Amino acid sequence: MQHTTRLRCSLFNEIAQNLEHPTYMKDQFDKLLEPGTVGVIPTDTVYGLVARAADPEAVQRLYHVKRRENKPGTIIAASVDQLVDLGLKKRYLTAVEQWWPAPLSVVIPCGPELNYLHQGKLSLAVRIPANDDLRELLARTGPLLTTSANSPGEPTATTVDEARAYLGDEVDFYKDGGNLTGHQPSTVVRIIDDAIEVLREGAVKIDESGKIES
Repeated sequence: MQHTTRLRCSLFNEIAQNLEHPTYMKDQFDKLLEPGTVGVIPTDTVYGLVARAADPEAVQRLYHVKRRENKPGTIIAASVDQLVDLGLKKRYLTAVEQWWPAPLSVVIPCGPELNYLHQGKLSLAVRIPANDDLRELLARTGPLLTTSANSPGEPTATTVDEARAYLGDEVDFYKDGGNLTGHQPSTVVRIIDDAIEVLREGAVKIDESGKIES
């Protein structure tokens, strides 16, 4: 989402323009506050299928729509405090927060009380996006569980029409953020014995010492 020229008509500019408008709260995105809602939005990286992470019903629907089992999605949040409120341990987040905000997702341990999110894996990938307007949205909705808006094994959707072709009427709304061709998904890493293991290459390059490469 750092490519602002491509996304000037996106959700996030719309948010910035409409925060003070009474009609804004009647927008499609208020549906995210309704129990069980899932939708497709342009995230800080690619089009994402999203649900409120604190809503087990919505999370279950997201995994059903994505046909995804034993492969948890990623949590995006406005702040470390939001992740702590969700139930993640602050000590793990404190160890990695120096990398945020960025399109860099870090896998951290979590407990069985969040099983509905991590599907028995006892860990989740989390990040704080490097986009002010997306964080503004997250400040209103709380953390979102997100996964790419495509069918398993298929290319990432670069337009809202492609996302709609994959997911059809199984989601409650779609938000058009323009053509995201060239945008990469987040880099996913985990820490093992003070070394960085890259689980998925993506928008950020990071070496084993934890240094982000320019």
